[in-house]
Amino acid sequence: MEPITNKVKLEKKGLALYFSLPILSWALYDAANTIFSSNINTIFFPLYLQEIVGSDEVQKQIASTFISYANALASFLLVIFTPLFGVMMDRTGKKKKYIVILTLLTVIGTIAMGIFSFIPFTQMMFGIPMSLILVILFFVLSKFTYHSSLVFYDTMISDLGTKEQIPLISGFGVAIGYFGTLIGLSVYLFMDDGAYNQSFIPTGILFLLLSLPLFIFIKDTPKENVPKQSVLSGYREILETFKQMKNYRKIFIFMLAYFFLNDALATTIAMMSVYANAVIGISTGKFIILYLVSTIASIIGSFIFGYITKSIGAYRAVRYVGILLVIALIIATIAWNEGLFWVAGSLFGVALGSMWVTTRTYIVEITPEEKRGQFFGLFAFSGKVSSILGPLLYGTITFAFADLGNTASRMALGSLIILTIIGLVIHARVKEEW
Repeated sequence: MEPITNKVKLEKKGLALYFSLPILSWALYDAANTIFSSNINTIFFPLYLQEIVGSDEVQKQIASTFISYANALASFLLVIFTPLFGVMMDRTGKKKKYIVILTLLTVIGTIAMGIFSFIPFTQMMFGIPMSLILVILFFVLSKFTYHSSLVFYDTMISDLGTKEQIPLISGFGVAIGYFGTLIGLSVYLFMDDGAYNQSFIPTGILFLLLSLPLFIFIKDTPKENVPKQSVLSGYREILETFKQMKNYRKIFIFMLAYFFLNDALATTIAMMSVYANAVIGISTGKFIILYLVSTIASIIGSFIFGYITKSIGAYRAVRYVGILLVIALIIATIAWNEGLFWVAGSLFGVALGSMWVTTRTYIVEITPEEKRGQFFGLFAFSGKVSSILGPLLYGTITFAFADLGNTASRMALGSLIILTIIGLVIHARVKEEW
């Protein structure tokens, strides 16, 4: 079957807009990668590590450190490679090609996590079972390729509709994406109690299946007569863009604000399940339900903020989402019972989905079209640098104050409130550039 044209006709509105084949295929990929994000990054891999490493309150803090540092290592790799991705898009016009490659690597890595988690190794390294080291390394690989694919995927939105349609398409994509969470968490029904590694292989398979519509129906529009240049020339282009910072001052200020906002988001996503279990005492079953509630809040919030963004503009919408994130983190940090944590989880769900809707739209608004891929790469670069520092900060606090038990985790989560407020203060400076 011939791939169809990506661009949606201007007259398509309402359901006709959302269910045109290019947009639906694009949105289903959001569902696919959200399965990885929820199952591996947020829930079952952290719980697997906690089950293997954490035997008491102090060991649970050490498990949190393991998780944080594994996330930081994956983000370090992203910092090295992400700047090149935007340059590759701007030069070649290809997005789907790289999404396919990176998705397949993520699927392979996720399935490998499952395989090695079941293979008993007698060898030890630094006092850690070799099988556990291999699972962690394949997690780092999978997270790296997963996030790398999102650089190309997020930029693809500008090919799907008009400037007026993009906020609605973005909101629809995020909302459909969170239905992927519901699909992904269904594997919990077939897992043995405490056997969190049983989720890894099914997650990889589900990721692949929901990616197929994008593989089949989205069409790449490569640029012709692309001059051959060395890979290092990509870094030179990035460096040149930074040298021209005064010409793109507004963009770089927002990039710095996004650095801190994403720092809080990425770290909370990675540590949510172990925090809920170790600090609040929420069982895995209850956390799954809480996560589903948070996901429903994300779906609703994504749709609503798509329209809010269209109505009041992406700049103000980003600010409102940041304030909501601060409130959610404050409640989660001081929560002394499950009820308060449920409130925090629901608010965080709205903030998480809405942040992606609003920032994606704002980046399209403020970047020149001829450099859009490069700036998407730079924004991803900003996000990945922050994704190193946030988990490192969280993990270092839990390690340094492990003897304090659960208080160490509350201190670590509280540090994210400060980072979010810094992001909001910097974001306020963007307005001065208009």
